[in-house]
Amino acid sequence: MIFTTQAQISTLAARLTQAQAVALDTEFLRERTYRAELCLLQLACGDAPVCVDPLAGLDLAPLAAALSADRPVKVMHACRQDIEVLLPALGMIRPVFDTQVAAGLCGLPAQIGYAELVRRVLGVELAKGQTRTDWSRRPLSAEQLEYALDDVRYLLPVRDHLLGELDRLGRSSWLAEEFSGLDDPSAYVVDPEHAWLRIRSLKGLDEDRARLAQSVAAWRERRAAERNRPRGWILDDALMREVVVRAPRTLEALAALPQMQPGFIKHSGQEILQLILDARLPEALPRLNTRPQPDPVKAALVKKLGAVNQAVAAELVLSAEILATRKDLEQLAEGRQDIPVLRGWRRAIIGDRLLAAL
Repeated sequence: MIFTTQAQISTLAARLTQAQAVALDTEFLRERTYRAELCLLQLACGDAPVCVDPLAGLDLAPLAAALSADRPVKVMHACRQDIEVLLPALGMIRPVFDTQVAAGLCGLPAQIGYAELVRRVLGVELAKGQTRTDWSRRPLSAEQLEYALDDVRYLLPVRDHLLGELDRLGRSSWLAEEFSGLDDPSAYVVDPEHAWLRIRSLKGLDEDRARLAQSVAAWRERRAAERNRPRGWILDDALMREVVVRAPRTLEALAALPQMQPGFIKHSGQEILQLILDARLPEALPRLNTRPQPDPVKAALVKKLGAVNQAVAAELVLSAEILATRKDLEQLAEGRQDIPVLRGWRRAIIGDRLLAAL
């Protein structure tokens, strides 16, 4: 069933306010835009699941009120992307129960997908035929709607199962800590000044080039947001690295970069040259060392910490990355103490043992 009228939305919102928990999922498109386009909203709260059509010109304020209230709990799977998509349309979704996170605490794979989780917990095989659907096209077929409804149809029974498992394992108290931060709106908005830190191709730069990388990535982030176009349509990651590494000082040198398009030079070339000028780079940049020499002492310590982490994870039948990530171990080897593995339940379970191994 798909709701396309305001009366249906009002009735649904009233039902949600009476529920203890609601299953929630979205379908969206972001291939052609900077901001994801919300195309479908799926909900279930104990009876038949429904779809809401946000492209039908509806006022979603009644739903926004229900989905931001303390009750019901919003049950989602791998929720961060959905929350990011819903934020502009409905505001902050809270409180959230993420079944992927809870599954990891139960000993299932840390990044387990929804279909695999449903199969393992309920023995139900979900259809996969609509994974490439253009959800912005109307009308949606019966098969498309059933596929979308399946994404919420099983969330509540899966949550009930996971809660039972966590209680049996004595890990229920871990949940609140794992879900903290999910209702922080700043976690779903990219600060242009920090955008460069998310780009893998900009790793391993010297100080001067890192300063330029920050300004070019910030420029791209703002331009993409202003035009509502994908970042890569403004400037591809690989080409951005070429700009940063070579730091051309003329339009001719900028145009000579591999894969550089004349249209970019025409519309944005002068802006990029100004960013390079403002970065105040030395006339002769040092040769970039793309393969920094590894620190054998640090590498040995990270390996030792990794072995401890793997051993504890095996004892608890957990994925090791649930306890400590590679980044955690590297930071610990560098002497950092303000890291997640040394806080909350992780401190007692794995953090103290890692500290003892230093």
